[in-house]
Amino acid sequence: MATERLFRPAAVLQFLLDNSLLLVVGALAGLAWANAAPASYERVSHLLAFGVNDIGMVFFFGLMTKEVYEATLPGGPLSSRREAAVPIFAAAGGMVVPALVYVSVVVWLGRSDLVRGWAIPCATDIAFAYLAARMIFKAGHPATPFLLLLAIADDAFGLIILALAYPQKELAPATLFVGVAIAVALAVALRRRRVANFWIYVLGPGALAWAAMYFGGLHPALALVPIVPAMPHPKSESSSGAVTPSTMHHFEAWWRIPVQVVLLVFGFVNAGVSFSSVGTVTFVVLASLIVGKPAGIVLATWLAERFGFRRPSGLDYRDLVTLGTAAGIGFTVALFFATASFPAGIVLSEAKMGALLSVIALPIAIAVGKILRNPEP
Repeated sequence: MATERLFRPAAVLQFLLDNSLLLVVGALAGLAWANAAPASYERVSHLLAFGVNDIGMVFFFGLMTKEVYEATLPGGPLSSRREAAVPIFAAAGGMVVPALVYVSVVVWLGRSDLVRGWAIPCATDIAFAYLAARMIFKAGHPATPFLLLLAIADDAFGLIILALAYPQKELAPATLFVGVAIAVALAVALRRRRVANFWIYVLGPGALAWAAMYFGGLHPALALVPIVPAMPHPKSESSSGAVTPSTMHHFEAWWRIPVQVVLLVFGFVNAGVSFSSVGTVTFVVLASLIVGKPAGIVLATWLAERFGFRRPSGLDYRDLVTLGTAAGIGFTVALFFATASFPAGIVLSEAKMGALLSVIALPIAIAVGKILRNPEP
């Protein structure tokens, strides 16, 4: 009976939602369609691309910003500098070293045209990182929150990289900064007036920030990044001005499942590359992620300890190697960076294939955990 319940459509869907696997389903569907009927796939994906990449992903990055912001509030895992320093150091190392590996390899190969993709291996997929931690480490092991904090910090840095290194077009600073400043000021004014409905923040300041970024040259998917922190949140208010409704939580609750659908379509639109697209960039991205991530995380943690910071109790360097390998799953953000790095063509397809194939870091991490005698999955 338990097995029958497991394979019911509703149970399967719930499992996919709980583990953020709709993205994988979409990516597999895109891969299959692109290789079976490339012409029709190209037409359909082209129709969907703007809607999902420039509008739908606004809410994915909005939810990501909410996670990062809440982690910095009092009582959050990033609220204390000493508590947050080691995973933040590790996140920085896990971005710098893969980027250096990528640039070094493409320069050594004489492919300076590929240097623009340096940020692709900087990414860590939060959903896959959490899934990997649950599969590899026992409940309560400090490696799990450490990896999650690392992934959150990684994606926070990733938002900055996306904004600064990959503008959509030639920047129009006046349009960009004035528009975003007005949007943020409007959001702050709404919070001061105790406006609790998140739709007002999304459709008012959010839409204004989207337009400012779109016409100002920044990727509009980042539109809610400056707006979400302005939404009312109990911990961000003083005791004298507490806000009862948690607008930020309502925003997350409403968008949690729709964003899974957005990721499904995002995977379908962006992962549809030909299997013949495996090439130089594919292997450079993979090597940078699978080798550079654990090396950077371990090195940065070691340096953090030299500066007087301390690893969580019970987290040793064997665990760091294992979770560093799991952090090599770039997937969502790596795909996004790939589409921002290169124009449509064979190089972009090869880069996307590298981002997709980075999921092999999961079984590698499980194997590394067993070899290093980490807790059994």
